[in-house]
Amino acid sequence: MTTDWELLSEHRAFDGVQRFHRHTSSEIGLPMRFALFVPPGGAKGLLVFLAGLTCTEETFTMKAGAQRRAAALGLALLMPDTSPRGEAVTATPGATESWDFGVGAGFYLDATQAPWSTHWRMESYLMKELIPQVQRALSLTPAQTGVFGHSMGGHGALTLALRHPGAFASLSAIAPIAAPSRCPWGEKAFTGYLGPDRDGWPAHDASALMARQTTVPYPAGILVDQGLGDKFLVEQLYPEALESACGLVGQPLTLRRHEGYDHGYYFIASVVDDHLAHHARQLVR
Repeated sequence: MTTDWELLSEHRAFDGVQRFHRHTSSEIGLPMRFALFVPPGGAKGLLVFLAGLTCTEETFTMKAGAQRRAAALGLALLMPDTSPRGEAVTATPGATESWDFGVGAGFYLDATQAPWSTHWRMESYLMKELIPQVQRALSLTPAQTGVFGHSMGGHGALTLALRHPGAFASLSAIAPIAAPSRCPWGEKAFTGYLGPDRDGWPAHDASALMARQTTVPYPAGILVDQGLGDKFLVEQLYPEALESACGLVGQPLTLRRHEGYDHGYYFIASVVDDHLAHHARQLVR
């Protein structure tokens, strides 16, 4: 791969290779990190995983155990960091103390409000910069690229897939924030990043975006897994709102509700193989 990515570390995994990179982002204006798993024999498809609040590029990479199945399916895995970081970030008023509660974590959108608008440009970073770079490096196309995520990253996967038609060929989510305009996490983040005028919020709300679709965006179906022991289910996640929106427009949705599972990585590890298989069916020909 010919890129300007700095290689931070490289590890053999299931006959493929797990790499951690750093590069200078023109969209963010700061160095950014990401993890990339390349399966043995080269990638037949690319699957982007977007992580949740408090996570980094290392969290899913090290905890989910996805590389074994990805190697067998021929899927490359791209795990970007969730947010800008560094001295410029810690110097932003309110960033450190609010990180865990919405504002400070990237939410996979481009902030329009000061002081966040300078560096919090995660949507443009992913869609205009990082994902196209990785696709070129692996000689893959959007038709061979899927996206999924967890919690805030589930919100990101759903919204980016709906906001950028044709950018992804497959879509899934695990315990996503499905209606952020209605929940405390989303309200805090949207107020900080987009401003208090709620008229602009539905453009970054998966359930609202889905309800506006005039054609079925993912005819092969969307997979969503939700634990019923998740302490954030009632107040923050609203999977029923996404379910209703999909029903309204005829979007096939498999929403699996799992008794006893919580919001953490034990749940992710329990369902991740199904998500990889869901994407491989649509990406690998």
